Amino acid sequence: MEQTVLLDQQAIRRALTRIAHEILERNKGTENLVLVGIKTRGVYLANRLSERIEQIEGEKVNKGEVDITLYRDDLSKKTENEEPMLRGTDIPVDITNKTVVLVDDVLYTGRTVRAAMDAVMDLGRPSQIQLAVLIDRGHRELPIRPDFVGKNVPTSREEIVSVDLTEVDEKDQVIIQKN
Repeated sequence: MEQTVLLDQQAIRRALTRIAHEILERNKGTENLVLVGIKTRGVYLANRLSERIEQIEGEKVNKGEVDITLYRDDLSKKTENEEPMLRGTDIPVDITNKTVVLVDDVLYTGRTVRAAMDAVMDLGRPSQIQLAVLIDRGHRELPIRPDFVGKNVPTSREEIVSVDLTEVDEKDQVIIQKN
């Protein structure tokens, strides 16, 4: 299987720094801002964005994480008794009337983001929901568009985009694999 590195550690760092600046610019600072990472890698990216924003603004930004398992329309991973596996949602602040920025690693069909929006809406009514992704690979099946993108990568449906992060995979890189 042929694979190409799309982003290395430095490129990921630069992309996240740029996204942090764009989030601050669009939202005029950190007031009423909540970063919500979509499990699993979106959580680590949200944490990194939170650190960047704090370095830039000198203010902490609220953050949380959302598990979209129950909201998927294509549940695949199930436990032995056919129940969906849950990893937990944790948003420690009230999101009502806040700007929620959903953070994920790869935007593909849009179904994960739709499920995350449903999960967030069950917790409160944000004034708006924005979307930040490291990679937008196209092939949307739903009318979802990211507000902040690290890199647009046109792909074929046969290609696989993998995001490796130090917190999970012991190194930072984004690779595309062709079969």
